[in-house]
Amino acid sequence: MSADTGAQVRTGLAGSRIAVSLRLQGHRVRRLGWGVADQAVSSLTNAAVSIYVARTLGAVQFGAFSLAYVTYSFALNASRGLATDPLMVRFSATDRPTWRRAVASCTGTAATVGMVTAACVLAAAALLHGTARVAFFALGLTLPGLLLQDSWRYSFFALGRGGQAFLNDAVWASTLVPALVLLRLTGHANVFWFVLAWGLAATVAAAIGPLQSRVIPRLSDAKGWVSRHRDLGPRYLMENSSNSAAVQLRTYGIGFIMGLAAVGYVQAASTLMGPFLVIFFGMSLVTVPEAARVLRGSPRHLPLFCLLVSGGLALLGLAWGVVLLVALPRGLGHLLLGRIWRPTYPLVLPSTIAIVGSCVIAGASAGLHALGTARRSVRAMVFTSAAYLACGLVGAVLGGAVGTVRGVAVAAWLGVLFWWWELRAALQVRGDVPEGYRFWPRRLADRHPAPAVADLRPRRQDARHSQHPGQPPAQLLWPGESEGA
Repeated sequence: MSADTGAQVRTGLAGSRIAVSLRLQGHRVRRLGWGVADQAVSSLTNAAVSIYVARTLGAVQFGAFSLAYVTYSFALNASRGLATDPLMVRFSATDRPTWRRAVASCTGTAATVGMVTAACVLAAAALLHGTARVAFFALGLTLPGLLLQDSWRYSFFALGRGGQAFLNDAVWASTLVPALVLLRLTGHANVFWFVLAWGLAATVAAAIGPLQSRVIPRLSDAKGWVSRHRDLGPRYLMENSSNSAAVQLRTYGIGFIMGLAAVGYVQAASTLMGPFLVIFFGMSLVTVPEAARVLRGSPRHLPLFCLLVSGGLALLGLAWGVVLLVALPRGLGHLLLGRIWRPTYPLVLPSTIAIVGSCVIAGASAGLHALGTARRSVRAMVFTSAAYLACGLVGAVLGGAVGTVRGVAVAAWLGVLFWWWELRAALQVRGDVPEGYRFWPRRLADRHPAPAVADLRPRRQDARHSQHPGQPPAQLLWPGESEGA
C-alpha cells in the first residue's frame, strides 16, 4: 500500500511539473505573439507610409522623407536609451503601483527628450532648403508625440501587457490611414503633409496612453529619472545612439555622394524588408526578458537560447530575401514601389545578407543584455556601428547604391564575430564557460551546477551597474537598419 501511495505521489508531482511547464510555455508564446502583433502594426504603418510616399512623390521627395525618418530614428533610440531601456531592465514584471510610479517618470523623460530633439530638428530645418527643409520642419513639430507614443509601447511590455501596446499602435494606424487618404483627395500630397500626418497620428495615440495606463507623464521627473539610472542610461544611450548615428550619417553621406535619388533607392530596399522586420523587432521586444528568465531559472541554457534566437531569425530572414528575389521581377516590385523598383532590385541580395548577419547578432545581443554586461554590449555596438559607417561610405564611393549595401553586409558579419566573442567572454567572467573550452561545454551542468537565484547577479564591475537594492535584476539588438517605431 505504501509503495502504491509513493508511486501516486511521484506521479502527481511529475504531472504538476508538466502542468507548470506547459503553463509557462503558454505565457511565453502569448508574450511573443503580442510582441509580433504589436510590431506588425507599428512597422507596417511606417512601411505603408514609406511605400505610399515612394509611389506618390517619386525618388527625390522620398529621399527627403528618408532623411527625416532616419533623424526620427536617431531621436527615438536616444529616448529609449535614457527612458525605456532602464524601465525594461529594472521594472519588468513588477507590481502595479511600482510600475505606475516608474512609468510616470519614464514617459516624462521620453517627452522631454522629444522636446529637446524637436528644437534641434527645427533649428536644422532653418539651415536647410528645398524639399529636405519642409520634411524636417514637419518632423520637428511632431517629435514629442512620436517619442511619447513609443515609450507607452515599452511601458506596457514591461508590465507584461502586450495587448495594451498593440491597442495603442492600432490607434496610431487607424488615425493615419484616413489622414493619408484625405491628403490625397484634397491635393496636399507632398512630403511636408505626409510627415505631419504621420507624426500627428502618433501624437493622438500618445494621448490615449494615459487613459490606458491611468498614469500621467511627469516631465518634472525627467532629471531625477536620468540621475537615478545614470549607471544604465548613459551606456544604453551610447549603445542605441551609436547605431542610429551610423545609419543617419551613412544616409547623409549617400545623399552627399550620390544625391537624394540614391537615398530613396537604398531606403526602398530597406522598406522591402519590412514584413520580415516585423518579426525581427517583434521578437526583440520579448527576447531580452525571456533571456533573463532563462538566466534566472537555468543559466546553463542561456547559450542555447541565444543560438536558437539567432538561428531561427537568420533562417526566416534568408527565406524572405529569396521570396523578394523571385517575386519582385514578377510584378511585386512595380506593385510596391512603382517606377523605382528596377534600380532598387540589385540591392535586395546584399540587403538580405546584411539582414541575416543582424539576425545572428540578435541572439548574442539578447544574452549580453540579460547578463547585465552593459560595457560589453556598448563596446560591441560601437565597433559594429563604426564598421557599418565606414564600410557603407567606402562602398558608396566605390560602387554606388549597390556598393554601400554590400559594405553594410560586410560590416554586419564583422559584427557577428565581435558580438559572439563578447558573449563568450561575459559567460567566462560568470564562470559558465571554463577556461580551455572553445565556447561552452556540451554538458555545462556537470561542471558548473546552476547557481541559486540570489547568486545570478553579474560579477565584477557590471554588478554595480545591474541593479539598485530592492529592484529586479538587470535584463535588457543590434537591429542593423534602425527600427524607427
